[in-house]
Amino acid sequence: MNTLSAAEILAAGVWQSGLAQVLGGLVIVGVLIGAFWLGMRVRDRESEPPAPEEQPHRPDTDALPGEMSEYRRPAEMPQTDGEHRLMPYQLKDGTETSPDPPSEEKRKWGGISSGGFGSGGTGHGD
Repeated sequence: MNTLSAAEILAAGVWQSGLAQVLGGLVIVGVLIGAFWLGMRVRDRESEPPAPEEQPHRPDTDALPGEMSEYRRPAEMPQTDGEHRLMPYQLKDGTETSPDPPSEEKRKWGGISSGGFGSGGTGHGD
């Protein structure tokens, strides 16, 4: 016995014939066209982008804004008379700025050559 109503049989026939898929596709296309149209209206209300001459310009120097070029050298350790200890607040930062670059001799590593991690070397030049 067939227990389906006439509406259910018609709906099943429409679905199987592809008419429902076509109508669904048309609804989706309509929603996409509406979204595009709304986006164009919102874009039209926005202000125009600045002209090239209104754009910010970089400074004449090669340095980035806020960038500073300086050389660091170790700060001198204050000397004591041996009776009084130096307290931490009496020490300087540890480095000082210098406008001139270090000499070539100071820039080269003159210490012990040690292998990198996992290089198989003994490390510390042994």
